[in-house]
Order: sequence, then structure tokens, then C-alpha cells
Amino acid sequence: MAGFHDGVTIAWLGVLLLAVAHETDASEIVVPRGSGMTIVIKQKTPAVAGRPCYLITSRRQMTVLLLKPGDKASISFTCVDPERHFVLEIQKNIDCMSGPCPFGEVLLQPSTSELPRLNRTFIWDVKAHKSIGLELQFSIPRLRQIGPGEKCQDDVSYAISGRIDATEVRIGTFCSNGTVSRIKMQEGVKVALHLPWFLSRNTSGFSIANRSSIKRLCIIESVFEGEGSATLMSANYPEAFPEDELMTWQFVIPAPLRASVSFLNFSVSNCERKEERVEYYIPGSTTNPEVFKLGDKQPGNMAGNFNLSLQGCDQDAQSPGILRLQFQVLVQHPQNESNKTYVIDLRQERTMSLTIEPRHVKHGRKFVPGCFVCLESRTCSTNITLMAGSKHTISFLCDDLTRLWVNAEKTISCLDHRYCHKRPYSLRVPGHILQLPVELHDFSWKLVVPKDQFSLVLVPAPKLQQHTQERPCNTSFSYLVGSGMAGHDFGYFCPGGSIEQIRVKENSSVTLRTFTSGFLQDVANQSLTVSFIPNFKEEGIFTVTPDRASKVYLRTPNWDRGMPALSSVSWNISVPGEQEAYLAFHRERSGVVCQSGRAFMIIQEQKSRAEEIFSLEEDGLPKSRRYRDSFWVNISNCSPVSSKQLNLLFWVTLTPRSADLSVVLIAVAGGGLVLLIVLLLVICLVKKKKKKTSKGPAVGIYNGNINTQMPRQPRKFPKGRADNDSHVYAVIDDCMVYGHLLQEGSNGSSLRPEVDTYRPFQGPMGDCPPSPPPIGSQISTRKLSSHEAPPCSPPESESEPYTFSHPHPRDGSHRDTEIPLLETPQPVEAAE
Repeated sequence: MAGFHDGVTIAWLGVLLLAVAHETDASEIVVPRGSGMTIVIKQKTPAVAGRPCYLITSRRQMTVLLLKPGDKASISFTCVDPERHFVLEIQKNIDCMSGPCPFGEVLLQPSTSELPRLNRTFIWDVKAHKSIGLELQFSIPRLRQIGPGEKCQDDVSYAISGRIDATEVRIGTFCSNGTVSRIKMQEGVKVALHLPWFLSRNTSGFSIANRSSIKRLCIIESVFEGEGSATLMSANYPEAFPEDELMTWQFVIPAPLRASVSFLNFSVSNCERKEERVEYYIPGSTTNPEVFKLGDKQPGNMAGNFNLSLQGCDQDAQSPGILRLQFQVLVQHPQNESNKTYVIDLRQERTMSLTIEPRHVKHGRKFVPGCFVCLESRTCSTNITLMAGSKHTISFLCDDLTRLWVNAEKTISCLDHRYCHKRPYSLRVPGHILQLPVELHDFSWKLVVPKDQFSLVLVPAPKLQQHTQERPCNTSFSYLVGSGMAGHDFGYFCPGGSIEQIRVKENSSVTLRTFTSGFLQDVANQSLTVSFIPNFKEEGIFTVTPDRASKVYLRTPNWDRGMPALSSVSWNISVPGEQEAYLAFHRERSGVVCQSGRAFMIIQEQKSRAEEIFSLEEDGLPKSRRYRDSFWVNISNCSPVSSKQLNLLFWVTLTPRSADLSVVLIAVAGGGLVLLIVLLLVICLVKKKKKKTSKGPAVGIYNGNINTQMPRQPRKFPKGRADNDSHVYAVIDDCMVYGHLLQEGSNGSSLRPEVDTYRPFQGPMGDCPPSPPPIGSQISTRKLSSHEAPPCSPPESESEPYTFSHPHPRDGSHRDTEIPLLETPQPVEAAE
């Protein structure tokens, strides 16, 4: 038992020795009398998680220690890392209203060597009269302002505040290595210097000077010695700038450099009186101060020193709003483009806008000169938008113009159908855009049509190729064709293909997008016209004439995202004579799964009108097959499951047409018939020659006992005897047959007049795609050789149906004896 107690005692002694060992060395702090200084040691907020740490003084554990002038204390801590748990604040109050101010360099008291190794904050709170201006002068390196949430790289920062009556106004937080050299304030100033626990420093880095009244909240001076940039913020940023106050920034710019201002972030308040604005004092300007609204493009390309002031207003007490400003000043050498101007004349345009903006380029340099676009060489911005109806003169302040690009947009709409119907509109980039030294990125045409009245047809010159992975576009530009449906695009198209037309059902957009600087050399190939045509049902119709030398790849709209639900697209594929087309699909099945409705594909030959229907959800895609004549491919989508979309890729290849056995047989039969006719002509000519050698004239002998009625045979000529010259004889010999003897039958009956009726061609003309089955149709089998009328009839021929007729003879002297050879009436039974 005694051993147990001895063990417990030894354990407690070990704990105490460990606790003593963890205590830090004691530090003695003395606060001189009459110094106006207080020292506070307190725990961090929020407290550090883990084992607690306490401050020990006079053998007491404490979390907060306050020392006033004349106090003295020896302190230590119960942990080995007190810098993680405690902070030290030394505040000195300076009253310049009751006595002289201690102007000059500000010292650190007490010295950092006399203080515990904690994160320290030295605070100087100077109170002055409203008419007295105080100036903080910072030694090199100068200060750089940082925004909320940012930290200084060396953990050394200045927090500077001013005062308006009893209200403290935060001017900003600053790090080292910047451009801010002086800050002037009125009615007092408060400076808080934050130093990390590991840094031994005995200077504050600034001094205080007496200045006359500045009659504003503060003035911040920013000095540039070379190229660089500075980001600055309004007082209390990102909170509200004080009501009806004035704040000024003074910028010192070396003679060979130029400065440009751009607003990064700002908001305005609700003003009852006056107006919020910024004012510039620019060297050489005849209109100083130059006044701008916060939303205006700010001045740029400025040479020499200039001032920028922010003026507040009297705010609405019920809804004051927030006035705040964050801006950047960029200083750089003038560029070669600075003195060049470019004119963009949009006075004749109504619906066009042009934007010059930065492109997304990563830079590895520490300082990157800015790229600015300047209006009239003074109002500069990183991006600028020019609207229609005006003439604009611009210049550039940029070291590398490839960092900028141009995006433009124009709207073409049909407001009066009588005016725009079938009128072509050229989609070409205007010349004044191409003459800019900045690359064109996008030029978009918004094409607007009256709903359910008109559609659009795009006609390129030369023909277009659809961009696919199997055959990508390698040109310097391409067209992105989109539909009015949300997220619906037909794809990218570039010159050098087989697509002759693209018909779009409704509002659409065409975006010319460039990819290389070679676009200026290829601009001659940029030719595309759009016309308004009567409305049709499909979302799109492509007219394709395949190239004989290569495959034509085609794919459904919205590739990789899925063809839009309940939409239909058709391809009109022409097959030239002496050629045949092979149609093949990339996959064996479509992969679509319908949530509602049915997905179909229809392939229809335009000449024979043979039609095949495939259910894309149930049937496999067609195998490779050949077509001798032009044909349609129509794809109609259902409402698919999100993960089972409809994406189809197919291609068409032309090859020389192979000989058909039926054609060969017809040709052989036709050749034999021709040979037979030649032999008969030879026989007739020989007999005719014999007749001519006789002395008497040629005589025809009539025998009335012979039956002159010949069996009726099918007609061999489409025309009647009255329409050809086969009944005109130069010589009548025994090779001829007297036609008038065939006019009368054995019973005296006569022939009825022949009647032929001509009708216009009603076959498929290639203008209308096959009509897809209804969305809810349950057809899942193939349908071959349908002879029903196409969904939309072709245009009616100008020639009307008309009739050829042989009239009945009115009397014996005018009887029609011109009956076609070998064509006799059917026998008529004799009357009783």
C-alpha cells in the first residue's frame, strides 16, 4: 500500500516539473509615466483549439493583462508557443489640441527587444483640430493598398483611419513595396502597425508632419518611378463611402510614361441632392476639372502628373445605398499605336454593335503592361463597345495588340414581308472592321423572322463542309449556325465542302468565328447570303451535292449534347448522272431511348418515291447501301431520356454507276428492232426501184372482195395520224396500204374520234423532304415503295392540261380517213 502512495507522489512531482519546464522565461515590461501609453496582452480571437495557455504574473494565471503608464510587470506563459495564443497591443494617444504635436519620425516604444515574442500591434491615435491637416510620410519602400481578405507577404501591414467628428473612417490597409508615399488627413489620424512575433524592428517606417487644411477627408499620393500599376480603393471599402465627402488621389508620373485609369468595381448611392462623380485634373487640359460619372469610360494615355477625386452626395435617409470605388492606374511607356487613329463609321447601321475587349491570355511576367482602347485618344478602357448610328475615332495604348480582339453583332429582321421576301442579304464583315490592327474573333448575325410566316435559307459560295472529328475544318474561319431554339445549333461549317443550302425554320444566328490570323487572306472566300422564304415544318433542311473525290460527313444538330427533342431535320442529297451514292452510318444502332413519342428515320428516293421507315429506338440503323438517284434522309427525334440522346453521324460516297442487266437487255432488244427496220426499208427501196424501171405509171389496184378490216393492235405512236406526216405519200405502190379503205367497217360503222389528255408531271421534284410519321405513331417496321403523294406538292406547272381530239365527220366529203397504220376499230356486231 505504501508503495502505491509513493508511486502517486512521484507522478504528481513529474507533472509539476513538466509544468514548470513548459513555462517560458519571464519578461519584464515597464510603462513610463506620462507617456500616454497603454499595453494590453490578451488571447487571440477566436481562441486556438487544443490545450489552453495562460499568462502568469504575480503567480496568477490570467488571460488578459492591462498595463497603464507607471505600471511594471514580470510575465511568463504556461506554454512554449505563446505567439499562437496571445497578441500584444501598444497604444499611444497623442493630443494635438491641448499641446504641441510631436512631429517628425515616429519611434517604436517600448523597443521590440523589451517585449515578449508575441504578434505586436503599435497604435498611434492622434487627435487634432478640424482646421489642422496632418500628413503621414512613408519611407521607401512605399505602401501598396490591399483589399478585404488579402494579406501582406511579410505579415507587416499598416491600417490607417481618419476621423469625421466622432466617427472613425477607415482609409485602408497597406503593405510594403507599393507606390503610396504620403497620406494627408484632417481632424486627426490613427495608424496601426502590425508586426509578426519573429520580426525584430525598431522603426515605424513613417513620420508625421503639420500641414494646412485640406478641406476634404484625405489625399493619397501615389508615386511611380517606372512602369507599374496601383490598385486603390475609396474610404471604408467595400462598405459605404461617407456621405457628401471628398477624397483625392494624386499621381506622380515620370515624363516619358503614360497613365490610364480603369474602374474595377464600383457602386453608387441614392442621391437627394448633388451628384456622385469623379473629377480629373489633367496637365494640358483646357476643361479642368474633367468630370465623369462612375459608369463612364475613364481617361487614359495621360502624360504627366494628374489628380483624381471622388465626390459623394446627400443621400436618401430611407434608402441611402452604397457609394464605393476600386480602380487601377496603369503606367507604361507609350506604344507605337498610341499616335495612330482608326475610324469606324456606323452611321449607316441601325442594329450593329462592335466590342473590342481583352482575350484570355496567361502572362508569366510580374508586371504586364495594359491594353487600352481609347476614344478620341483620351477616354480609355480595357474594353469598349461602339454602337450603331455614330462615327467613332479610336486608338490603342497597348504593347501587344494580339491581347485584344473584336466581337461584333448585327441584327437582320423581316418587318415587312412584301419588302424582304426572297431578297438576299449578304453576310459579310464590313471593311472598316477588317482594317483594324486587332484580330476579329466573332461576327454574329441575328436573323429574325415573323413566326410561322417565313423561314430562312443560307446560300454559301463556295459550298460548305460540316466540321466533324472524322473531317475537321482546317480553314482560318468557320460559321456556327444556330436555331432560335434554346441551345440548338446545327454545327460548325467551313468552305470547301458539298453543302449548297441550309434552310432554317425560325429565328437563327450565324456566327463567323476566326481561328488564325490568315483570315485576312481568306476573306475573299467569306461569302454567305440569307433570304426569307415561305415557312416550312422541319427545323432544318440541308441541300447536299456530294463531291466525287471524297466522303461527305454529316451529323445531327447539337452534336455531343443530343438532337433537340421533338425536332426534325432533313438532308436532300443529289446524285449526279453516271454516279451512284453509297450511304453508311457510323454505328449499328442510334442508342436513343425515348421518354415520350417515337424517333424515326425516313429514307426516300425522289424518283421512284420508294420510302423506308426505321424506328431509331427499336430497329438498327440501315446497312451500307447504294442509290442511283437523288434521295432524302429525314431524322425525327422523340423526347429522349437525358442520358440516351440522339446523335447520328453518316456519310455519303459517290462512285461511277455500274451497268444494270435490265438496261443491257433493253439495249439488245432495241438494237434488234432497229436492225429489223433497216432490213424492211431496204426491201421497200428495192421494190420501189423496180417500179421506177417500168414504163407505165404506178397503179394501185383495189379489190372489193378482200376484207379490209385489220385486227386492232396497240398504238405505237403517241400522236394521231392528224398530228404527223405519216399519211402523206409521194408515191403509192404495193408497199403502201390505202388507209381510206380501212375507214368503213363491214356493216358501215365508223370510228369514234380519238381523245388524248396531257397532264403535268406529278412525281417528286426534290423540293420537299419526306413527311415524318406522327410522333405518337406505333410503326416499327419498314415500309417499301409507297406511292402516296408527297407531303408537300411541287409547284404547279405553268402549262394547263389540254386535249387532242379528232372530230366526227359532218358529211361524206369530210370524213376522216387519216387512221393510223395497223390501227383499226374493234369489230361492231351487226344490228338486228
